[in-house]
Amino acid sequence: MEAKGKGKDEARAGDEPLGIASDHAGYALKESIKKDLLERGLRVEDFGSHGEESVDYPDYGERVAEAVSSGRLKSGILVCGSGMGMAMVANKFPGVRGALCHDEETARLAREHNDANILIVGGRVLNGALASRLVRVWLETPFAGGRHKRRLEKIRAIEERTMREGPLPRRPEE
Repeated sequence: MEAKGKGKDEARAGDEPLGIASDHAGYALKESIKKDLLERGLRVEDFGSHGEESVDYPDYGERVAEAVSSGRLKSGILVCGSGMGMAMVANKFPGVRGALCHDEETARLAREHNDANILIVGGRVLNGALASRLVRVWLETPFAGGRHKRRLEKIRAIEERTMREGPLPRRPEE
C-alpha cells in the first residue's frame, strides 16, 4: 500500500517510499507506524510480515536493508520484538546505517549525528504513540554534517576495507 509524500516530511522522504518490515513480534507496531505514515501522506513499501504467525526476522530485515543498500530506497523502518535482531541484520549490508532507537533523543541523534538510513524499533518495547513520535523526529531531523560527516567517512572506509580484505587479524594480548 502506498500514498504519495507531501508536507513537512517530504524533505526527508521525498517522492520515494519508505521501506518497512517486521517479524511477528513487531507486526502490530509496524502496522501502527505504517498507518501513521500513510495518514501523513508518505509513501510506504511494506516488505512484510503480514501477520502475527511466527516468522524469522532476518528474512524481513534483509529485504529492507538490501533495498537501502542497493540504493533502490533511501530509507526504511524495521520492527522486531526488541529491535536488536533487526539491527544486527540491517547493519550487515554495505552503506546501511541502522539505528536502534528507544526514545526521541536517540532518534534525533541517529539522524543528526549518524545519518541513520534505517530506523529500528522494538515492538515489545515501545507503544504506538511513542513509536510514532520517534518516527516523526527521525524523519524531520536533518543530518548535521561537519565533524559527523568525517566520522561517517571513517566508518565507510572501515566497511570498504573489511569487505575487500576481511577483518583485521586478532592482536595478541598485551
